Amino acid sequence: MSDPFALDTLDAPREMTLSDAAVKRLSKLIEAEKNPGLMLRVTVSGGGCSGFQYGFDFVTRAGEDDLIFEKDGVKVVTDTVSMDLLAGSELDFVDDLVGAYFKVNNPNATSSCGCGTSFSV
Repeated sequence: MSDPFALDTLDAPREMTLSDAAVKRLSKLIEAEKNPGLMLRVTVSGGGCSGFQYGFDFVTRAGEDDLIFEKDGVKVVTDTVSMDLLAGSELDFVDDLVGAYFKVNNPNATSSCGCGTSFSV
């Protein structure tokens, strides 16, 4: 039986990039909260309609085993277990007719649901 967490991440670097749109939106949200120390935590957990789901939350501190990615002063943090499934991903912000939301462009996902918050590998 194969382990769904045992991904071959040799092709995907253990890093996450942030699009300009994501940085712009995060900058506005952090400014509105009047707390320049806020970071967006991106997590992956089991669940959702496709097997895994993304979680987003603001935090002021990173844990010892967290990875921090920064662009233009905006920081995004994730844990090492989530990074196994996020390696090589880009965090984007989409504002279209459907709504405004953060989207993870994940090269490890083999499929995703219509809402864009869950995926499978």
